[in-house]
Amino acid sequence: MIRRLRQLARQEGTPLVVIDHQRLRHNYAEFRKHLPRVQAYYAVKANPDPAIVRTFYRAGASFDVASMPEFLLVHENIRHLPAKERQDFIWDKIIYANPTKPKETLQELDPYKPLVTFDNRNELLKIRQHAPHAGVVLRLRVPNTGSMVELSTKFGCDPGEAVDLIEESFRIGLVVEGLSFHVGSQCTNFENFVQALNISAAVMGEARGRGHEIKILDIGGGFPAPYNRHVKPFALLARKINAEIDRLFPHDIEIIAEPGRFLVATAAWSVARIIGKAVRDGKTCYYIDDGVYHTFSGILFDHCQYHLKAFKKGATEVCAVFGQTCDALDVVSLSEELPDLEIDDLVYAENIGAYSNASATWFNGFPPAKVVHIHAAPAHESGNEMQVA
Repeated sequence: MIRRLRQLARQEGTPLVVIDHQRLRHNYAEFRKHLPRVQAYYAVKANPDPAIVRTFYRAGASFDVASMPEFLLVHENIRHLPAKERQDFIWDKIIYANPTKPKETLQELDPYKPLVTFDNRNELLKIRQHAPHAGVVLRLRVPNTGSMVELSTKFGCDPGEAVDLIEESFRIGLVVEGLSFHVGSQCTNFENFVQALNISAAVMGEARGRGHEIKILDIGGGFPAPYNRHVKPFALLARKINAEIDRLFPHDIEIIAEPGRFLVATAAWSVARIIGKAVRDGKTCYYIDDGVYHTFSGILFDHCQYHLKAFKKGATEVCAVFGQTCDALDVVSLSEELPDLEIDDLVYAENIGAYSNASATWFNGFPPAKVVHIHAAPAHESGNEMQVA
């Protein structure tokens, strides 16, 4: 793959993001293999590239969206597939999993009779008024200890209030289809999942005692990508989840999940070019034609550090790497280990498929990196994106 990256960078220029659809399919298959009872709803926000949506749809995925543009992105890209691949797309393959939605979005969603999440009474009343045909899923607040991105401060109802909200939903004419939770992004504390499953089972049991059967359990995202050797294997997490699901829930409960990072993180590489070199306070500093306003935006928005590697071999030294913009915030790393490099040499980063080019900007007038897809079909070329066989 390293040779291919260098070849593509010379052919297409830099900055470049290379997405390997063979790896996307592998990651999806791994998820299904280890969690056979769980239907994967790909979290589109992790990387909303249309080609990725099409690949996961063909692999059998459903979709988790968090905005109307994401909803329409899934719709349009599936609608334009050949009929033999599209088959009959049904809207219950999408969950709108953002607990807070503008009323205009609910009005647009309502004709599709969507599945939407909520976590408070005001949101419930808003759904009743503007999307009365929606099925609702109540999001619970669960422990996020040890996750890279904590979400429970912003989302989720207290479990002690959950059944009252379920009763309120049925009282005003909405059908509570399920419960959901999210243990936090890049969750390496697997006990979060265990606790969340037990909390969900308790809420379902109390709801059943009041005459309300819950049909769906959405175990959210947070499945950790193997960014480094310290991340425990996904198979270990899956064993814990499977054991708790089998112990706590009847077999007719539909189990879904919202993996994003786990499916796309390891399927992309970035390649950048050294455009400047200086020595500051005795440390070598490199400037590259990418940065935190572009492909490395995950450093800011996702609390994730991506390590750069060089194609050139040689003894390494601790150096700093900065992005190309004029902003002092544009720091890729202050402690990379790289060999002695020169202007126009190339560097690359692995495992950069999630929350990276998805949040790239045009700050300072610099465009986002070109995206090249390999092992994807059908081939197409559009805008800033190229498809390569």
